[in-house]
Amino acid sequence: MLNLLSGLTKTCEGLNRRSFLKIGSLGGFGLTIPQLLAQKQALALEGKTETDTNCIFIWSQGGISHHDTLDPKPDAPISVKGPFGVIDTSIPGVKFSEICPRLAKELDRYALLRGWNPQNGSHHIADQWCMSGRNFNAGVRYPCFGSIVSHQKGFNGALPPFVQLGDGVAREFGGGTAGLLGLEHSPFEIQADPNAAQFNVRDITPPKAMPMSRVERRREMLGEIDSLQRKADLQPAAFDALDEHYKAALNMITAPTTKKAFEMDREDPRLRDRYGRNKLGQSLLLARRLIESGVRFVTVAEPGWDHHGNCFNGLKDSMMPRIDQAFPELLIDLEHRGLLDTTLVVWMSDFGRTPKINSASGRDHWATSGFAVMAGAGIPGGSVLGATDDQGERPIRNEYFTDDVGATIFHKLGLPHDLMVQAIDGRPILLNEGRKIREWI
Repeated sequence: MLNLLSGLTKTCEGLNRRSFLKIGSLGGFGLTIPQLLAQKQALALEGKTETDTNCIFIWSQGGISHHDTLDPKPDAPISVKGPFGVIDTSIPGVKFSEICPRLAKELDRYALLRGWNPQNGSHHIADQWCMSGRNFNAGVRYPCFGSIVSHQKGFNGALPPFVQLGDGVAREFGGGTAGLLGLEHSPFEIQADPNAAQFNVRDITPPKAMPMSRVERRREMLGEIDSLQRKADLQPAAFDALDEHYKAALNMITAPTTKKAFEMDREDPRLRDRYGRNKLGQSLLLARRLIESGVRFVTVAEPGWDHHGNCFNGLKDSMMPRIDQAFPELLIDLEHRGLLDTTLVVWMSDFGRTPKINSASGRDHWATSGFAVMAGAGIPGGSVLGATDDQGERPIRNEYFTDDVGATIFHKLGLPHDLMVQAIDGRPILLNEGRKIREWI
């Protein structure tokens, strides 16, 4: 829905101003696109430098069972190894669970960290920690990677620099948001299912019955309202600044690149089939389209991985087939389009699952082992780094932590390792304290 004329508002300072062009609230924060676009001018004034590496961050919310997917333990007791057999991968000596056939076949396209120690078994803290590289701190709301990219690099066209697809991110501890950087750097959220036949993006895509000529007429109405109000207002500079941002908002909804980015039916149906005709598969395809259209960081968030019960049917019949099909296809597609060298792809989940199967045929939270995956941007494909013990309880080789994964993401995205920002009270805040995964640099 496009809310281009919702009436007049009055601020506590006495500034009468229309709630005109309230397009695209961000993550439930009520932030309008014009406010989001204000950063574009600020970044230009600060002379920010940019690098060309973008990122697609896949968040499998809930905690993937490493035993039953990418770190199986076939020689462990049945109470640990579970019901699945193992299969060979494209890397000699490395085996995956039998429910990951395509991930196994395409392992030479991505790197797997089996030595990841999450140091955490709490869901909502996981969203904050894994997406920012900094553990939750009640006194400092650390920003996520996408927000840092937005803050440091700004816009690269009409679309926002940071977009989130799907609602599988817990916000209780600030997961996936801008934190101390300000709401204008939080993600532009798209909840609509790109697999739907009538897919459109609320607040960006005008209703089908509304021609763009009506948008233009409303823009002209805005000019008339402003003209009347400016004559009696004492803040002309403030109005001038606001208008620049509203113009940018109009540019976003009228720009051909915006419309083109979301027209999923432009894709070859055979390619859409290869990604998978489901929300995750089409979200990864849309993520690629957004990167092509100038978005710098796309989070694809899928809930449903918290398998305390019925773990094995849930993995085999529902969750793993989607990621097993779509993730390798994304890498192949990016490579074919010449985008893989300039696009970092990260796949993470909250943590691993308990080695011992519980009484509900599930696995519970496990804070000391799991896996993380990266590809593109120079990450060495086929690298399987680290190992867990024979029960999958903890890393015994090449142990790295969540902060280290964050430091590696910083490096690949061209963010300074010692990046400092100011808190609202003026304190300098260091955003990264991890060590880079040297084998992947």
